[in-house]
Amino acid sequence: MAGECEGVVALVTGASRGIGAAIARRLAAEGAAVAAVARSLDSSSDGVPGTLRETVAAIEADGGRAVAIQGDMAREEDVSRTFAAVDRELGRITHLVYNAGTTGGYSRLEDADTAMMRSVLELNVLGALMCVKAAAERMSTKKGGQGGAIVLISSMAAVLGSAGEYVWYAASKGAIDSMTVGLSRELAAEGIRVNAVAPGLIATGLHPPGRLERLAPMMPIPRAGTPEEVAEAVVFLLSDAASYTTGTNLRVSGGR
Repeated sequence: MAGECEGVVALVTGASRGIGAAIARRLAAEGAAVAAVARSLDSSSDGVPGTLRETVAAIEADGGRAVAIQGDMAREEDVSRTFAAVDRELGRITHLVYNAGTTGGYSRLEDADTAMMRSVLELNVLGALMCVKAAAERMSTKKGGQGGAIVLISSMAAVLGSAGEYVWYAASKGAIDSMTVGLSRELAAEGIRVNAVAPGLIATGLHPPGRLERLAPMMPIPRAGTPEEVAEAVVFLLSDAASYTTGTNLRVSGGR
């Protein structure tokens, strides 16, 4: 895209705050019409600041075009309704960023609740599969689409394993890594590129107290990254500048 986003219709899930909000705002600044999606329009279920309406209001205040769509991407009916709303309000989707996700909490596996782990896998893995399926049906050149690009948000947790913190979350992001490779090969001939971005330690509100301060000095680049730095990587992979790049997982991790 690189400033030439006429006709781009981008759907960003998990767009109420943090990385998702930064991606939505960055895409809109490049001229894309953005469908910003989250579980709630006006509140956060986990107490982390940021709402979907605030993301869209910020985009509009900067002169961009965006719509807020409420939807739980772990629910098939919500995924179908979300994509239908994009079709109706913005037109046929050309770009997808699957950022919706949750850690579910922090503990050793032996202390983890099974229902919690199931909910993490349903949102982080099944939700991504359902959204890519719906997007590919609209983007595929074999089905009348113009092609497009997809970026899945992985995590360095998939590489590091997150022992003692959230192994189930790391496993869900390992699934994203496998999905990126498989889907990139499956969809390439239909004009669809699929890549991933793996953030490392990023300064968002999802960390428990003290985690950022404890880990940041240990990074080769000794600080936490910002959501905006992740957004830059995502926008590059969505752009025409990455037109021969698919199946790639770009680490934004400060060298960790």
